[in-house]
Amino acid sequence: MKKYLITGVLIWIPLVITLWVLKLIVDTLDQSMLLLPKQWQTESFLGVHVPGLGVILTLVIVFVTGVFATNFFGARLVQLWHAILHRIPVVKTIYSSVKQISDTLFSSGGQAFRKALLVQWPREGMWTIAFQTGTPGGDVVNHLRGDFVSVYVPTTPNPTSGYFMMVLRKDVVELDMSVDDALKYIISMGVVAPGLNGR
Repeated sequence: MKKYLITGVLIWIPLVITLWVLKLIVDTLDQSMLLLPKQWQTESFLGVHVPGLGVILTLVIVFVTGVFATNFFGARLVQLWHAILHRIPVVKTIYSSVKQISDTLFSSGGQAFRKALLVQWPREGMWTIAFQTGTPGGDVVNHLRGDFVSVYVPTTPNPTSGYFMMVLRKDVVELDMSVDDALKYIISMGVVAPGLNGR
């Protein structure tokens, strides 16, 4: 009886959580439909809300923005937009910080989260998985002696929170493991070992 109950739970929990996350994403992206005039929204001419149309609209907006920003006129307009935002107090601080982070994470030339590492944390003799985010910069390098790397140590099972550390390169171990596999390993609390699932 207990065996069947546990088996059923193990089947349903991942499915329910997956559907819940997908619904959350679709519901959030569907908010972009509010940008359209009232008469263009599906409630006006169909009488019902069609879920998922906002996802398509969001993807179209993002794609068109990317196309526009890569031509000469669009690039100039984006530069002007950045210059305006950088002149507004408070907004400048938030915008520049968020832009710097997003450029680092999503830029094809960036080094953030390109390597999975093994580091000693929270004390010597205890090991955990971390991600290399770059190398120390600014005035920090004037106070560090040796070859350091910047690493992000995620928490389990929620890797969006964690700790930022600067560690001597000789004290980290580069793993022969993709970032995706390392994330799965962290989220599963070590249950889903890399190389055992999907390979």
